[in-house]
Amino acid sequence: MGKKTPEINSSSTADIAFLLLCYFLMTTTMNQDMGLQRRLPPIPDPNQKVEDQKVNRRNIIIVKINSADRLLAGTEPMHVSQLKDKIKEFLSNPANDPNLPEKNEIEIEGYGPCMVSKGVISLQNDRGTSYQAYIAVQNELVKAINELRDEWSMANFGKPYAALDEDHQTIARKAIPQNISEAEPKDINQK
Repeated sequence: MGKKTPEINSSSTADIAFLLLCYFLMTTTMNQDMGLQRRLPPIPDPNQKVEDQKVNRRNIIIVKINSADRLLAGTEPMHVSQLKDKIKEFLSNPANDPNLPEKNEIEIEGYGPCMVSKGVISLQNDRGTSYQAYIAVQNELVKAINELRDEWSMANFGKPYAALDEDHQTIARKAIPQNISEAEPKDINQK
């Protein structure tokens, strides 16, 4: 009779695997960006003068998507591919057009005084708006802001926004803020 090969005791293997799993679940962190970053505009003051309300109106562009997925930016109907350039022009107001947003000089820590747009994008969609149209519009709005941040970063730091360190990215975000306000979906009958 030959020698019997000794077997490895594997009765505690499952326990060890379970403890390792628990350890990794408790010690691992995952960065999760939940949802889309949005900033709500301030509530208008009922005692505000009519002239001030007109000034505030110039700082807001209303982007509507109706139930037929047609897009309206300001007063113009347009295709989604035109939206990015419209938003870039609205936020940057290169010719200081009195119908486009005002610019406010603010002091940015680590940079100094900077002219910052007071522009707010108000996004309104219909209950019947398709998810594809909604996401396509969101993408164009964010793309416009990202391109403006890239242009500003290149002009001020000689690098695109993504190549900047965290401190310089914070400065660029303050110089080109992302002010997108979303209204609750409703029935927009604009064709």
